[in-house]
Amino acid sequence: MKLLLSLDLQKFAGEKTEKATPKKRQDSRKKGQVAKSQDVNTAFVLLAVFLFMLFAGSYLNDIILYIFTHSFNDYMMMPLTESNIQVIFLDILKELVLFLGPIMLIAMAAGVAGNFMQVGVLFSTEAIQPKLEKLDPIKGFKRIFSMRAIVELLKSILKIAFVGLAAFTILWIRIDEILILSQKSVGAALATIASLTVQMGLIASASLLFLSVLDYLYQKYDFEKNIRMSKQDVKDEYKNIEGDPLIKSKIKQRQREMAMRRMMQEVPKADVVITNPTHYAIALSYDESKGDAPIVVAKGVDFVAQKIKLIAKEHEVIAVENRPLVRALYSQADIGDAIPEEFFKAVAEILAFVYRTKSKI
Repeated sequence: MKLLLSLDLQKFAGEKTEKATPKKRQDSRKKGQVAKSQDVNTAFVLLAVFLFMLFAGSYLNDIILYIFTHSFNDYMMMPLTESNIQVIFLDILKELVLFLGPIMLIAMAAGVAGNFMQVGVLFSTEAIQPKLEKLDPIKGFKRIFSMRAIVELLKSILKIAFVGLAAFTILWIRIDEILILSQKSVGAALATIASLTVQMGLIASASLLFLSVLDYLYQKYDFEKNIRMSKQDVKDEYKNIEGDPLIKSKIKQRQREMAMRRMMQEVPKADVVITNPTHYAIALSYDESKGDAPIVVAKGVDFVAQKIKLIAKEHEVIAVENRPLVRALYSQADIGDAIPEEFFKAVAEILAFVYRTKSKI
């Protein structure tokens, strides 16, 4: 029964039920693991491009007409020579740059904006580093039939359905214009097709943007689920950050022992030890050349006080009993400090007594 209970407790401790700590989030971010939806970037890019086409239609139309006009009127009449090919190539290349350049810049800016809105400023090379575990066929098989793969399939179906519905709706609304395209001039037909394309693109982009918001919420949920920690993980992280409590306590104990040894080494150099017979002891040293007031070189209560008195006795340091004075000095002066001014007279009388006693010896 105890064994089963122990196993259940171990299993519970290993379950990832705790929210990720700030450090875990920071480490995941450094590895490039963040809540991000690629559909948001795609929707932003498409929406920005089609909006640019909507507002810059005349600009793009002029460039296309220029290319067609010069291609059929000028370039076809020119003799095929090396210099003419170079001129034609550079001329068409310039127009293509003027046509495609703004579109590519808008798409790039929209993609950066989509990323920034989701994850902020982030640069990590770990996500693109090759990993041999990705070649594992068993893990690959699990990924194909995982819940994430099912969600991605549903997303793809929804995207196709939304885009298809948007395109069908626009075509159905403008069916009369489409049916008479053959009766229009080439320019008018191209203008109608361009208008249909931009309109369908805007509706489809808006639909994808709506789906991308839902996808981002799912990605955020999935990310939070993946970075969850077990209770043991939280404890281990705390130990790594703060240090093992057992080790810390041993270090503090060692530091106390070293401080105690240093303090006890100063007791033989003291001029007097003032005591409360059983509980308090404080050792004072006075050197006129170093200061105007006696210095506390050691102090302690109970066991430490007994230790100070024992070492003082071994090195013939005189001990003087003064209960109120030793209690006051213990509470108001630390080791290495000069005694407060209000105790000068009382301590001076004790030191005078000590010096007289030593002179008689």
